[in-house]
Amino acid sequence: MITPLGNSGLSHGSQATTRGTLRIAETFQSRQGEGKLTGTDSFFIRTSGCNLRCWFCDTPYASWNPKGEQLDFDQILSLVQASGLEHVVLTGGEPMLPKDSTALCHLLRTQGFHLTIETAGTVEREAPCDLLSISPKFESSTPDASEHPYWSQLHAERRMPIAIMQRLIKSALDYQIKFVVDSPGDYKELQDIVARLGVPASSVWVMPQGSTNEAMDAAAKWLKVWVESQDFHYCDRMQIRWFGNRRGT
Repeated sequence: MITPLGNSGLSHGSQATTRGTLRIAETFQSRQGEGKLTGTDSFFIRTSGCNLRCWFCDTPYASWNPKGEQLDFDQILSLVQASGLEHVVLTGGEPMLPKDSTALCHLLRTQGFHLTIETAGTVEREAPCDLLSISPKFESSTPDASEHPYWSQLHAERRMPIAIMQRLIKSALDYQIKFVVDSPGDYKELQDIVARLGVPASSVWVMPQGSTNEAMDAAAKWLKVWVESQDFHYCDRMQIRWFGNRRGT
């Protein structure tokens, strides 16, 4: 499971001693656009491959049509160090799928970087981080069964392992729960998930599903008031506000 690990005191210039490779869809410098660290300049490492298939996925090159090349840890660490940034975000796809993710997380933490892991919370794997960001997937995220029968069934079976999420949360140094809401029809399930996880409202962030400013503006009219009435945090997907819906942001 994901567990916290304190900084070892090694500098960013220390030699990497851990070996491994990961298939990487992209790496880039940007600002965190979601959750409690919104606005933080960060270096993003996006792994390729996912065990779910949300119909609205905005990174299909890491899920529906996974692309990328194998990078060894020295290559990844060099890219992170060259950015000059303190904050690193490991995202996907589902970054906890590859077993080597554990070793990369250990390496980044022992090199002194602040690490956020963005995960759907469906894979239980030990990996140290400063912030565990779990994004549970609603029933409404399931792809259409007539168009994608294989993935529709797997997605439905895999999307909500509450016991795994609870263990991940319990072992995390810090965490947040992020929801992407497509319609008011998601409200009850959101409330149910929060109750089943046993997390406080202050740890919950809610965002509208949408890939344009216009879509988020429209959703905010019905979503923001409800979110605030539940004492959750409302947050746009700010990377779309800042940069538009494009890769590398």
